[in-house]
Amino acid sequence: MDLIWQIAIAFILDLILGDPRGYPHPVRIIGFLAKRLESLTRHYFPNLFLAGAITTIFIVGGTFVCGLALLSGLSLLHPFAETAVSIFLIYTCLSARSLYDESLPVLHALKQDQINLARKRLSRIVGRDTKNLNPKEIARATVETVAESTVDGIIAPLFYAFIGGAPLALAYKAINTLDSMFGYKNAAYKKFGMIPARLDDAANWVPARLGGVIMAIAAAVSGFDGKRSWSTLQRDGAKHLSPNAGIPESAVAGALGIQLGGSSFYGGQRVDKPCIGRNQKEIAVTDISHSHKIMFVSSALALVALMVLKKIMENFML
Repeated sequence: MDLIWQIAIAFILDLILGDPRGYPHPVRIIGFLAKRLESLTRHYFPNLFLAGAITTIFIVGGTFVCGLALLSGLSLLHPFAETAVSIFLIYTCLSARSLYDESLPVLHALKQDQINLARKRLSRIVGRDTKNLNPKEIARATVETVAESTVDGIIAPLFYAFIGGAPLALAYKAINTLDSMFGYKNAAYKKFGMIPARLDDAANWVPARLGGVIMAIAAAVSGFDGKRSWSTLQRDGAKHLSPNAGIPESAVAGALGIQLGGSSFYGGQRVDKPCIGRNQKEIAVTDISHSHKIMFVSSALALVALMVLKKIMENFML
């Protein structure tokens, strides 16, 4: 089966199945191995920058090679086995449904005025401190997470799957996983996590900018302000502390007429982020639902756009 249709089937499976709890998800295996390897490299390499670099090379490179070897071996067994496993692996790299499933309980808790429950549920999907957040701050954090994850959880894996199939999509997820585990600027990980953090920035550079364009279009298709989404992206996309996160956040902020960013606390330490977007209106609980709509439409548009680009490139190579 052509790679394009494998990715399309994987995309549909993600929307239907999401991330069932308990099954052997490759990202969980990557995370387990990364933690074990971290202990070894920290023990044998006192230079934390070197230890982090070695961990990154082995995990990312090993993930790609294992994916490639698995599919190559299965192709010798039977083409159908290779196709089925390829679809499964690509499906595990996508997270549209799980992003929705993990953020929806926050929305439900806010609608029921259960603020403590909303804070608890939010803490499962964000790295910031949540125990003192008010409803507007909870809504802001949730919208920011949905916006940013639209790129690194959906558009970027699709992008790399179309370039290099399941092995490259898995390698990208390994990079993303290492960044989420080690990409902190505290004493323990400032040096160790430098390589995975920079590698994640590099891996997301093109997908974030492609995603920004797609999300602005998706905003218009979804009935929001696509023109303001685009202008906000151009004005505020580079303001974020991350070279990539500000792009999807600004696209969503402009589309909804809200302001994202500002101060947050991480491990008790205040971090002041630049404000993204303008307060055309106060952020509301319903903006979480609006961000879901933009996320799903963006995902579908990204799939179609990448399918078309893949076909054009294939025809051009002929």
